[in-house]
Amino acid sequence: MEHDMTVVRWILVLALAAFFVFMGVQKFGAENVVFATIAKNSGISLFEPLVRMITGAAEILTALLLVIPKMRTNGARIALLILLGAIGFHLSPWLGISVEGTGHSLFMMAIGGFILTCTVLLLERLASKRTTERKH
Repeated sequence: MEHDMTVVRWILVLALAAFFVFMGVQKFGAENVVFATIAKNSGISLFEPLVRMITGAAEILTALLLVIPKMRTNGARIALLILLGAIGFHLSPWLGISVEGTGHSLFMMAIGGFILTCTVLLLERLASKRTTERKH
């Protein structure tokens, strides 16, 4: 049973890390419609390209932390912050749930990533608790 949970934890962590790599690498290169929309609607030009590139770097760092077992919880906490930020912007008048050219898909991906991150955090907490109980 414990081995099965370890396998499930790794599958979920690798899926979450792949999600963050996928999202992170898209932030480098050409202008991004999400950050361009936020910059235009907020009047804060730093969103495109500076905040976009910082976000991409943070997402790739998060993916790396997730796959290092001793850093996984910290990686998941950072993931939670990034996703809360994404959801917050989607719910704001600066971006909205439906983004030009992508529809609702980015918002739904943020919600899915949030649920997956919460699941990873819960499983890591349960695993840590089991480890602590075995030591006593």
